[in-house]
Amino acid sequence: MTEQGALATLLAGPSGLGTSAARLAARLANPPAATEIPSPPGPEPALDPAYAFRPWGDGSAPPLYCPLTERINDPLGEEVDRRLALWAGECGFDEEECEQIGTAGFGRLVTLAHPDCEDPERLLISAKLNASWWAADDLYADDTSLGAVPAELPPKLALAMAAMDPVPSLGEFSRDLDETLRGDRVLIALNSSTDYLRASGTAAQVQRVCYSTFAMFVSWTAYAAWRHSGKYPPAWEYLAARQHDSFYTSMTLIDVLGGYELTANVYYDPRVREAAIQAGTAAVLVNDLHSVAKDLEDESPPCNAVLLIADDRQCSIEEATAITVELHNDVVRDFQRAHEQLSAVPSVELQRFLRGLRAWMGGGFEWHSTSPRYKTKPAD
Repeated sequence: MTEQGALATLLAGPSGLGTSAARLAARLANPPAATEIPSPPGPEPALDPAYAFRPWGDGSAPPLYCPLTERINDPLGEEVDRRLALWAGECGFDEEECEQIGTAGFGRLVTLAHPDCEDPERLLISAKLNASWWAADDLYADDTSLGAVPAELPPKLALAMAAMDPVPSLGEFSRDLDETLRGDRVLIALNSSTDYLRASGTAAQVQRVCYSTFAMFVSWTAYAAWRHSGKYPPAWEYLAARQHDSFYTSMTLIDVLGGYELTANVYYDPRVREAAIQAGTAAVLVNDLHSVAKDLEDESPPCNAVLLIADDRQCSIEEATAITVELHNDVVRDFQRAHEQLSAVPSVELQRFLRGLRAWMGGGFEWHSTSPRYKTKPAD
């Protein structure tokens, strides 16, 4: 039986995952008294030593059910960060921004998340793209203190797509576009990092990364509309958008860094894609949990699962945190079950990719737990 035939046989059949909120910042300024914390999650999937309940933050919230971190190699991460900071300077980021990019630890993130890659130059593929996405997110979308203007986001993202996936020339009408792409450090970084990917990835892998990024951009425009109008969405609507704005985009690089290719028909098989989306969603819920304090410091807080659940349920941040942890843990269990089912498929590439998804979740958890970007500032 062919690889695709085995998938078709195994994967047949289904599988298991209000009203508009008032202005969020005002609502959260006066939280109600805490109510009963939800009970612990239900029965676990089959015991797997690759997973554990992991404490996080200050230890006061319930632990996160998450894969263990497979590799911690700080010297390798530091070398990737050193090279990343030099590249950022070549893209036009100023000295302070280069230092921030270097100390943010994106090199450490990809070293933690891709344990099957030892080559710092290959790890730079993911480090450069992740740094570019974060720069676009901070400077264009999320951080108003850095100049992000929600109403201006959609046209900026249209140019970002042209930077990653160059459009054919239209003669005189391309001159202004070309000049703009050469004059904006975020656009230069997106173009440069995608070009760097092209040197190692196949055409299919490059387009996979581009189109997952563009789907992520669509979710960013939804967030911008909510923030611009001051009408934050219910949590369910945010989470629908968040599943396409997750670390799934970063995970599209797993086979590129691993030096192999998961063919498109397998990569996009509905059950494989579902498992990848589950992994990406679980990883980004870890991000939301670690971002609560940082997001509340913004005069126009970005959308965050914890804050929106608190608003929906009229509950405290502590209770909303517990609910988000339980949601995360359920999504990880869903991924674990999907991985167990897909383990029967006789594809070496698929099995490597699924282990890569699991490793990414474990490495992403470690990075969020230790990154200075998510450290709560001490009270004055």
